[in-house]
Amino acid sequence: MSTAGPRPAVGAVVLTMNDRPTEFSKAMASLLAQEDIDLDVVVVGNGVVPEKIPDGVRTVALPDNVGIPEGRNVGAANVKGELIFFFDNDAILPERDVLARLAAELERDPALAYVQPRIADPDTGTTLRRWVPRLRADAARPGIVTVMAEGVVLVRRTAFELAGGWPGDFFLFHEGIDLAWRLWNQGDKGLYRPDVVVHHPATNPARHAGFYRLTARNRVWLARRNLPAALIPLNLATWALLTARRVRGRDAWRATLDGFREGLREGAGTRSPMSWHTVARLTRAGRPPVF
Repeated sequence: MSTAGPRPAVGAVVLTMNDRPTEFSKAMASLLAQEDIDLDVVVVGNGVVPEKIPDGVRTVALPDNVGIPEGRNVGAANVKGELIFFFDNDAILPERDVLARLAAELERDPALAYVQPRIADPDTGTTLRRWVPRLRADAARPGIVTVMAEGVVLVRRTAFELAGGWPGDFFLFHEGIDLAWRLWNQGDKGLYRPDVVVHHPATNPARHAGFYRLTARNRVWLARRNLPAALIPLNLATWALLTARRVRGRDAWRATLDGFREGLREGAGTRSPMSWHTVARLTRAGRPPVF
């Protein structure tokens, strides 16, 4: 059934390195099947010329792999729509109204900058801890959230552009926290809709080359870019304690320490610390920015 009134204009950004041809084709088919929206899609080839592109989908071929956040920024600049949907190329929208339901939330509440569905493994139904955008990992609880799982999220374009987009220099990992914090610092907020489900295989992020180094480096950059000076050591101390509980193996520890030192030594991009009012808002919403 079609909705009354003008349909939401959604620009979808998908990245590819041509390394998941089967998953990519299924992802694109589910995206193009969405109903009750005006959809524009761009596929960004990160260091490749995109292949297996459906009719009507535009492409941007980057000569080098610039990383996921910057690749998404390129896509956002080349896609039309008042709302931007960032979509992993191995995810699937299992229902034809996923985007319409998410878009309805942003239309209903102008204070919302982004809305995230529940991400679940298609075979087991499992929602991984890192996919739940709150401290208490209750995947079924809806409500306002202060971070996001960046691989499947719908963002209001005006808020996204005002915040400066994704932190392109992060390359991979923690870019969703950075963007969410900057959106909140603008006075915006995010919403989690677990009744809207998107399928994504439950993979281990440590499969990526550089996982431990980039994770550590970006956690330091995240704090240096966004937090009031007084909170930076508290945030990094909390992260160090959690890391001590989670990281196992000599090589993983060496890479983690290398990343931590890199984060302290190298530039973190433009520093724009959030206000103490934003710190209070994030805390009231359930996640003070030291975790």
